[in-house]
Amino acid sequence: MSELVPLRRNRDFVLLQAGQALSTLGNSASQLAYPLLTLALTGSAGRAGVVGFASLLPYAVFALFAGVVADRSNRKAVMVSMDLVRALAMGSIVLALAVGHLSFAQIVIAAFVEGTAFVFFNIAEVGALRSLVPARQMADAAAAEQSRYAVVTIAGPPLGGALFQVGRSLPFLADGLSYAASIATLLWMKTPFQETRERDTTPLRAQIREGIAFLWGHAYLRTTALIFAGDNFVFSGVFLAVVVISKRHGLSGGMIGALTAVFGGFALLGSLISPRVSKLLTIRQIMLVSQWANAALLFCLLDQSPYVLFACILPFALAGPVVTAVVIGYRTAVTPDHLIGRVSSVARNIALLAQPVGPLTAGLLLGSFSERATLLVFGAVGTALAVVSTVSPSMRQSPSLAELDELPRPEPSGIVEA
Repeated sequence: MSELVPLRRNRDFVLLQAGQALSTLGNSASQLAYPLLTLALTGSAGRAGVVGFASLLPYAVFALFAGVVADRSNRKAVMVSMDLVRALAMGSIVLALAVGHLSFAQIVIAAFVEGTAFVFFNIAEVGALRSLVPARQMADAAAAEQSRYAVVTIAGPPLGGALFQVGRSLPFLADGLSYAASIATLLWMKTPFQETRERDTTPLRAQIREGIAFLWGHAYLRTTALIFAGDNFVFSGVFLAVVVISKRHGLSGGMIGALTAVFGGFALLGSLISPRVSKLLTIRQIMLVSQWANAALLFCLLDQSPYVLFACILPFALAGPVVTAVVIGYRTAVTPDHLIGRVSSVARNIALLAQPVGPLTAGLLLGSFSERATLLVFGAVGTALAVVSTVSPSMRQSPSLAELDELPRPEPSGIVEA
């Protein structure tokens, strides 16, 4: 087995992570600002849920098409153009606030446009990552991305809350500037984001079917995508519930951001221990720990204070990055390059299909029923997912990361050392 270049010496991988750290930091700040801005303008938890729905809906609408675009187009060009669209969407909110004519409809449209651009960027990024990192390092690369996300989760919400208190437009201005930084790092990278390939004239529907067939024919990948769909419904709904309940208890935007940062701290710890945990536990054991952590939401029924709510989601914060790293790392490594965009889009489309329904459901429940009833719904769904993960035949026959050692290594030209 040939020696691999450490990820920290993989120049373009480091550039990708640096650019996306800035971009995700800005996005994390604006994602907290969206519900705060909506509540400030309308005072409606239901409308805050609509904005959350609009920002997440694009994955369900555009993911399959985005997969085809990622496999047929220049992935770097797609990523750069989508960053530009996201910067313009954030700029529209900043401008509207500056002139004093921001409407609820514009917030919804901006959230939808930014979410749509994210879908195309995110799917193309998966293929880019596969081009930069050998298969045997894919799980570690996914863990590094989870670490990046966790660090941003710590810093982004407090930043967003603090900026919002200073000026309502500042979180969105910071997000727009972060996309400009992402564009700069992408243009600086040297490695092609896809293998050499001929123009594919296969009809769009047939290309989408090819990606669906690959994933659906792999029992483990199919089942994990379905389970992740439930996880995303629970997490996105609980996130909005945290913001609304915290505001009802009189917490400031800065305090809400600080509490969210605690969640990010646990997520960071989970991502840092992911490489070691993946060597100590099987993929199935990691999945079971993560899913049963969802059941801890039921303890929120004892007390609906925001502090108890945050404490209840901390176990999932710790286990979530580990299971995400091993599952995504395995899926990305075993998928051929010419299919990676479509397979990733199918998997993420399934996994994120229920995500926009989470905040919409939370907003409607909080507006019409008690906080206890809202938390009971999400806790029950989390517990059901844990049971399914335990009894599912596909989960009992989970693969091993050791299989990745047998996969061929990409061409050496894909690695550019600093």
